[in-house]
Amino acid sequence: ICIMEKQVLESSEERTFQYQDSLPSLPVPPLDESLSKYLDAVKPFLNQEEYQRTEDIVKKFENGIGKELHQKLLERAKTRRNWLEDWWLNVAYLDLRISTQIHCNMGGPGPYIEHCWPPKEGTQIERACVNIWHTLKYWDLLRAEKVAIERSGDAVLDMNQFRMLFCTCKIPGVTRDSIGSYFKTEAEGECPSHLIVLCRGRVFAFDAIHEGNMVTPPEIFRQLTYIQKRCHSEPDGPGLAALTSNERTKWAELREYLIDLDPKNLTLLEKIQRSLFVVCLDDSSPHATPENYTEITRLGLTGDPTVRWGDKSYNSIFFSNGTCSAFCDHSPFDAMALITMLSYAEKKILENEGKWKGSDKVRDIPWPEELVFTVDQKIINEIGRTKELYYKKVSDLHLVNYAFTSFGKALIRKKKLHPDTFVQLALQLAYYKCHGRPGCCYETAMTRRFYHGRTETIRSCTMEAVEWCKSMLDPSESTYERLQLMHKAFAKHNKMRKECENGRGFDRHLLGLLLIAQEQGLPVPELYADNAFTASGGGGNFVLSTSLTGYTRFGGSALPMVPHGYGFFYSIRDDRIIITCSSWKSCPETDAEVLCRTVFQCFQDMLQLTVAAQL
Repeated sequence: ICIMEKQVLESSEERTFQYQDSLPSLPVPPLDESLSKYLDAVKPFLNQEEYQRTEDIVKKFENGIGKELHQKLLERAKTRRNWLEDWWLNVAYLDLRISTQIHCNMGGPGPYIEHCWPPKEGTQIERACVNIWHTLKYWDLLRAEKVAIERSGDAVLDMNQFRMLFCTCKIPGVTRDSIGSYFKTEAEGECPSHLIVLCRGRVFAFDAIHEGNMVTPPEIFRQLTYIQKRCHSEPDGPGLAALTSNERTKWAELREYLIDLDPKNLTLLEKIQRSLFVVCLDDSSPHATPENYTEITRLGLTGDPTVRWGDKSYNSIFFSNGTCSAFCDHSPFDAMALITMLSYAEKKILENEGKWKGSDKVRDIPWPEELVFTVDQKIINEIGRTKELYYKKVSDLHLVNYAFTSFGKALIRKKKLHPDTFVQLALQLAYYKCHGRPGCCYETAMTRRFYHGRTETIRSCTMEAVEWCKSMLDPSESTYERLQLMHKAFAKHNKMRKECENGRGFDRHLLGLLLIAQEQGLPVPELYADNAFTASGGGGNFVLSTSLTGYTRFGGSALPMVPHGYGFFYSIRDDRIIITCSSWKSCPETDAEVLCRTVFQCFQDMLQLTVAAQL
């Protein structure tokens, strides 16, 4: 009976990917709706005359070429469950020719310094092996489809991005990159099971499965210690990984050159591509406190390029003082899939107080193998040149990662306000204070309730937000008036978020119409050439590139979208709000530190407003 019951129980449990085929297709919103939302969104950036002109252009578009393009988009959507998917991957990521490792990758610090692992020299390997083991357990759960399906309310969310956490890598192409993903569930078949370790310019590999069983932390410890001892007592390797930080076409050409030099190099590159993930042993010792993660975050995103593989979907970086960071190629997934996995590992690590409580037995497993690439003087010179360029670029980055500790989600919710909107409006006010004008802003909304859905843009800089900002800076405005305007701005933002999550945003729709025109060889419609389009952030011109990284202890960030812009990423906890803000030093107008401090001040101002209202 026990066995029977067990089988019944197991079969009734949901499998991670079981609803993939029943998720709704990504909708195409009505044209008139998208265009009226677009007109609403450009208002803050135009004067009356400019707005009139843009309105005429939009009307012309709606009754003319726009109508035709929309029809063609609807045709495309009939034959695809997600009309945007391949387009988005190409336009947002794979067609880019800049260094994606610098400009597009995302990363964030592990929060372990706040509980079980304060910074401490000599702990790098023991902490790494516990962290790696829990990550491997997650891979095991995913292969068995035992990772819980995520939901938003009652709606099942698409889980496809989770497949890309492991065994996934971007491969550079001369005009367009591609993604190699080699993950398979147990039901689908064999899945690669080796790890790559980067240390002092060298590359090693070892298998995470030995005789059908996962390696344990003591066994991983043995492997990493072997690698570290060798690297610390022998000359540094060539640092081939640095090449992934090149501009894409350059890296594609160098990769071809490497393969022509020796076909064995292709086998080694494929071994890296297929690996579960990359473990990076970094010699830096970033200073960090729970209130200031700046150094870990900066080194995680822009540290030594010879010890991270920029194209890999997941690099797990361990610093010499036992702090850690994640570093990821952004093309195969968005941050929330990663954060779900990292939070799982953290929960398990916390439950065991950061220690391994199992057997210390170490089986006789094969030693790690070194992947020795055949290189010549040209490659060695290119690695040198690449590192020089890389350090020149990243030294221009100004990044801060601070915790605001006066209050967090608990108090904001108590005031009946949405925490994410609270931060977005504080940012609008702070930008207005620092720059004296509205800042066009991109906030990520998640469209995962649709098949293979990824993101839509919430344009946070609304007329409602601007009106409220003006009232806050106008000494003659009453508290009551300011509060009314703030509530209007909140309502507007909350409405937009809901629409975007339900596939009723307009940015992806407008992109689709433009891409249809391009595919048909038609001229670029006037709408896209209009100054209003760019001034309001269209075509990747958002001055504020922002995202909520959830309500966990994990935060992360990416760099600004434009030279005069900011990256602004935040996680919201019960008692604090953690912000990572970045800008470029070479732009005299922007200052990440000042904007971040101003946002903190705005948090206080907004709370004061709600308190004053109750008096």
